[in-house]
Amino acid sequence: MTKTFKKLLIAIAVVLIFYFSFGLFVIQPIGAIPDGATVLYFRLGLNVPFVSSADGILLDNDQDVSLLGRMVVLGKFGMEVKERKIVSLPYSKTMYLISTGGKEFEK
Repeated sequence: MTKTFKKLLIAIAVVLIFYFSFGLFVIQPIGAIPDGATVLYFRLGLNVPFVSSADGILLDNDQDVSLLGRMVVLGKFGMEVKERKIVSLPYSKTMYLISTGGKEFEK
């Protein structure tokens, strides 16, 4: 095995471990959180995509996106994210759109 191949295998392993162990939860700007946020958290054991949001979780469960629905998801899933939070990052509209499959909803 060449050194380059070993480095490539290590890089692939690190990326896979990161992908399956951590996640990004995007909080769209709303009244209570006017700037929004993106939270990097430890997601191992949770059944959510790598990039998720309240709206994305509602869509994945065939629910309508509404303010009440967002609050329910943020209340339930937000506690899990808060307990597992590593760092808060600025809101990313790109990550939000990834979490919703490219759909954008009113704030």
